[in-house]
Amino acid sequence: MDLSIKWLKDYVDIDLPAKELCSRLTMTGSKVEGFWQEGEEIRGVVVGRLLKVVPHENSDHLLVCTVDVGGEEPLQIVTGAQNVREGDLVPVALDGSSLPGGVRIKSGKLRGVVSSGMLCSIGELGLTKHDFPYADENGIFILQEDCAPGEDIRQAIGLDDTVVEFEITSNRPDCLSVIGLARETSASFGLPLKEKSPSYKGIDGDPFEYLDVRIDNPVLCKRYIGGIVRNVKIAPSPRWLRERLRASGVRPINNLVDITNYVMLEYGQPMHAFDIRHVGGGKIIVRNAAQGERITTLDGVERELSPEMLVIADSSKPVAVAGVMGGEYSGIMDDTVTVVFESACFDGASVRRTARKLGMRTDASSRYEKGLDAKNCLPAILRAFELCELLGCGEPVRGLIDRNCDTREQVVIPFEPDWINRFLGVSIDEESMKEYLSRLGFRVESGMIYSPSFRMDIESKADIAEEIARLYGYDKIPGTIITGVANARLTKKQELERKLESCCVALGLNQINTFSFISPRCYDKIALPSDSPLRKSVVILNPLGEDTSVMRTTVLPSMCEVLSRNYNNRNPQAALFELGTEYIPDADPRKLPAEPSRLAVGMYGRGFDFYSIKGVFEGILEALGINEYEVEAAAPDCGLDEVYSMHPGRSACVKLDGRPIAIFGELHPLVLNAYGIGARAYAGKLLVSELLEVEVPQKQYRPLPKYPATSRDISLVCREELPVARLERTIKDAVGQVLEKIALFDVYQGEQIEKGMKSVSFSLTLRSHEKTLTDEQADAAIKRIVKALKELGAEIR
Repeated sequence: MDLSIKWLKDYVDIDLPAKELCSRLTMTGSKVEGFWQEGEEIRGVVVGRLLKVVPHENSDHLLVCTVDVGGEEPLQIVTGAQNVREGDLVPVALDGSSLPGGVRIKSGKLRGVVSSGMLCSIGELGLTKHDFPYADENGIFILQEDCAPGEDIRQAIGLDDTVVEFEITSNRPDCLSVIGLARETSASFGLPLKEKSPSYKGIDGDPFEYLDVRIDNPVLCKRYIGGIVRNVKIAPSPRWLRERLRASGVRPINNLVDITNYVMLEYGQPMHAFDIRHVGGGKIIVRNAAQGERITTLDGVERELSPEMLVIADSSKPVAVAGVMGGEYSGIMDDTVTVVFESACFDGASVRRTARKLGMRTDASSRYEKGLDAKNCLPAILRAFELCELLGCGEPVRGLIDRNCDTREQVVIPFEPDWINRFLGVSIDEESMKEYLSRLGFRVESGMIYSPSFRMDIESKADIAEEIARLYGYDKIPGTIITGVANARLTKKQELERKLESCCVALGLNQINTFSFISPRCYDKIALPSDSPLRKSVVILNPLGEDTSVMRTTVLPSMCEVLSRNYNNRNPQAALFELGTEYIPDADPRKLPAEPSRLAVGMYGRGFDFYSIKGVFEGILEALGINEYEVEAAAPDCGLDEVYSMHPGRSACVKLDGRPIAIFGELHPLVLNAYGIGARAYAGKLLVSELLEVEVPQKQYRPLPKYPATSRDISLVCREELPVARLERTIKDAVGQVLEKIALFDVYQGEQIEKGMKSVSFSLTLRSHEKTLTDEQADAAIKRIVKALKELGAEIR
């Protein structure tokens, strides 16, 4: 927000150096980014009167001017402009002067004639025809201002304002206005605020004869006020108004448009003026757009609207996007006679979403999206009508059409001075607190604080304490040492992720981090079926490119990309892991996607095979204290669609209580080929979020055993397809707690074993922690094993 100090002085009598003003406002919470003087690059340029203009003796297009610049002797200046006449007042850049852009002016000769300076155009002064509509853009700037020779040009044309730039935070939309910043200045310096209520005489008439207003969505439009101005006369605005708009960074256009911009800057309330000829049926309807409805906005771009967007429509079509920009035919033309002034309050979140989806952000939308006070709509439109009469650009019709759906109640907070002092750590007396609050527009009565409607950010006692603190002075609040003991702890998820990271590093893996957005083509590269639910992704509305247009539903493509990059950069081997997030869209598109955490592992190179990645996952599960899991050959019905990315005979799925928690194995040849990996590569993923639901027992100290162990070996013959893991699990269940260790030491298939069968041998270590096991007890355990194995079709060899 750029604030004109001249404009500020309309509301606060302040006469301080700009640096002091900015310093104090910053200390009271209004962050100042900087300040500058208008026309500060212009030095040594004065008003001159042309006493004599004659042709150059050595040129057909140059003129020699004798110029009075307020000195003892007139100057001789040569110019090529043909619009100068004797008696004209013009800007004169003297010898040694400077102009915008670093231009320096020196005396010299033109075609043998001395020229002691330069006559300036508006462009050379950094101005445009919008600033001075009467100026000739292609010639010298002929002044029509009340000025005298020798006067500094900046004062002569009003280019001498001081402008302060503020960074307005999103919680203070009231400060996006001259009046709002004047309130802050008044409170900061303890000066009276000269705020007056706007008024206008108007002409007789009934606005309902011209217009009717209806609000179909009172949630998104809290208030809409419409008024009529007749007998409009389009012309340039007066200089004082143009100066203030220019200082605020707004280009003057014409009196009617300038009024809407002026009121927006002064009151912080965006306004719009419609030519009533283009309001079909004399109706204004505030409604949601229809699906596929289109509008051509004032910038000439046709835009497609969607049902969540709010529009201002007439009886047949949208004429403006509410809170963002008017339609093509809603602007003011040179032949406009009757206009409709709009002052409305729209929902900030709705305006922001609409502006972002349409890819347009305007001064109006930037104010609306922060949340505006619906009560400000009335004084703003009254000020617009007052300016219409003041500028003589139209005749406001008395009476307004006011549709008010605002249900917001005044915020009332208990006044507790003792609590405020304890909260701030200060000792401010009660009367001083009341005085600070009064300066800020609050009312304190009967132990309660009544917040002004424009302070949309006030919600609690802490907000009140902050208001008092910033006027009391943050620099006066004593420093204190934090008391108490911080009891910060890692969440269960954080503990698990850190344990996983430490474990993976200990297993020799290197950590990587990849982007969460990928290309839809990645699902083809990892060979996902066309009907896989993993292909349903969250689509990014404004992606950096097609390669980053969707949020990943599986971490496998990201790991494959990194493996591919390392392989193609001729790294002989790689062993990697990543703790990443997947984004699973909800069936209800209005809800946010689920974001489960996943551990991805990938490796290739000499020394790595299927058993290497299997060992990694076993080591991870062991570190987490998870022992009762099952490992089985990965199949399409395992519950994880990454199975299609794995080699069908060299991949496995890990299940816990029948639920899949991990998958790993050698990548499918088609996947290796898609990623350009010319060697066997292995990858897998662990469902981290699901492990959070598993109660991992705390490790407990167990003393060394007092009693000796008993060993037994057992050899079995079973079907070839029967997994060894299932045999091992059956043995464990049959023996029970006395089984201390089981180790596979042989698997045999050959001439001595029937075809389609295999021999599997285990070594068992049995031990009791209560007494020495007898041979009878050990033999009984073996009998239980034999009985249980028979149910699987396995027999003792």
